[in-house]
Amino acid sequence: MKQSIRHNKIIELVNQLGYVSTEELVAQLNVSSQTIRRDLNELAENNLIRRHHGGAGAPSTSENSDYIERKRFFSLQKECIGMKVAEMIPDGASLFIDIGTTPEAVAFALLSHKNLRIVTNNLNAAHILKEKEDFQITIAGGGLRTDGGIIGEATVNFINQFRLDYCILGISAVESDGSMMDYDYHEVQVKRALMRNARNVVLVTDHSKFARNAIVRLGDVREVNYLFTDRPLPIELQNHLIHSDVAVHICNEK
Repeated sequence: MKQSIRHNKIIELVNQLGYVSTEELVAQLNVSSQTIRRDLNELAENNLIRRHHGGAGAPSTSENSDYIERKRFFSLQKECIGMKVAEMIPDGASLFIDIGTTPEAVAFALLSHKNLRIVTNNLNAAHILKEKEDFQITIAGGGLRTDGGIIGEATVNFINQFRLDYCILGISAVESDGSMMDYDYHEVQVKRALMRNARNVVLVTDHSKFARNAIVRLGDVREVNYLFTDRPLPIELQNHLIHSDVAVHICNEK
């Protein structure tokens, strides 16, 4: 593959995903890691990407830097979670995809599926999925945030018109007593609508969320049907779920 073609593809992936790892680029472009590193260094020198340890992100701005950093952390773990969730979703299914970088990893993993019907309040997820001509993508209305999330009363009203097979739910924190927590009251209202209108709620979260605190309570983790994460749950959370019907799946990226 010519260097100019590689560079264009790298820029396209960075703009699409926000952050892409060196390993992901090696696999996508079928070249050596040394070649990718040279490409990334050259693109960064021309301010076409932002170089990170282990990969690259979009050029930094005050509006998107927080999103890029969230995208970068635990990217391999999120990719693994996404692939594991995708194994469970059948072709022809209908699903909500929530705001968050881990739900976006699920969206990316779903590209190998056929005939999915997707409703999302996540512009990044919609952008990932739009290349699939056999997918039916519906974007919720509402207020648009700088990270691509769509929230507000209009979003809740829109989601309430649907009843879908799965909800791919992201979260900012899960406390030891099982409380699912987030930072934005309006976002939590949307998450509740997603959960309420899905036949199966699939919570996707990397292990870092089990060591965080947030201020708005979404509900109890026992309200979901599936929990996908990348490390064994803290013992307190294991005990909280021991008599529940939640199916816990631990993904190991190795």
